[in-house]
Amino acid sequence: MSVSTLDASDCLPLCLDRICLDRSVEWWDPDTECTLVAAEPTTEPRLWAEYVRGAQDSYCRHGVERALDLESLRKPSDTSLFLAAMDQAGQMVAGVRAKGPYGAADESHAVVEWHGRPGLDTVRKLISDRIPFGVVEIKTAWVTDDPARNRSLTNALARFPLHSALLLDAKFALATSGAHVLARWRTTGGLVATQVPPTPYPDERYQTTMMWWDRGTFAKHAESRQASRIAAEFRLIARHLDGAGETRMLAGSEL
Repeated sequence: MSVSTLDASDCLPLCLDRICLDRSVEWWDPDTECTLVAAEPTTEPRLWAEYVRGAQDSYCRHGVERALDLESLRKPSDTSLFLAAMDQAGQMVAGVRAKGPYGAADESHAVVEWHGRPGLDTVRKLISDRIPFGVVEIKTAWVTDDPARNRSLTNALARFPLHSALLLDAKFALATSGAHVLARWRTTGGLVATQVPPTPYPDERYQTTMMWWDRGTFAKHAESRQASRIAAEFRLIARHLDGAGETRMLAGSEL
């Protein structure tokens, strides 16, 4: 399948502002040998609590707990959707969450990360300009400390910006990240906002950048294998929603 055939520029909008997942969406990922579970925190409270514990353990282990935004994590309602990777033993080995869609730029944690730094006005403008089309933010990604699995797990998490944008009816997803994960985020079509200078967040060891995904053009920039995975997972999500009575077109005829 060529990448160009996966361009989602003809996506139809969801019938409601967002889909309410009254139960989780699950699918098997052969690359990670894990079950990927997408859910709202209130739908899967046990998994959500496990995700938060995993994030705290991971961020503390790497000395970046300042970046956790614990106040947000303590309020499940502050997270619209999260993704958990469960291995065959039933252990969570990776996770990530989405906030939004936003109504104002100052809702984004990026404003905190660039506070008092060059580029803050540009950060606000980039977010504000996209809010009418829908903006979600990807936060608190973590993976288990297993060198043999980290790459495939990070690749799976890197597809979540497109899934969250789809399910939350947003055209754009944004994330802030250090250079150590940029290459993996790029595999799904994420583009660095080069007009925003990196910020030393959460401390001087890191150069954090802003990255954007556009649901209408991501496939032009994504690696072909990742684009194919995203398309296949879009279809799985659509089948789940059809089975739950959510009969809505998610991505035009491409599904």
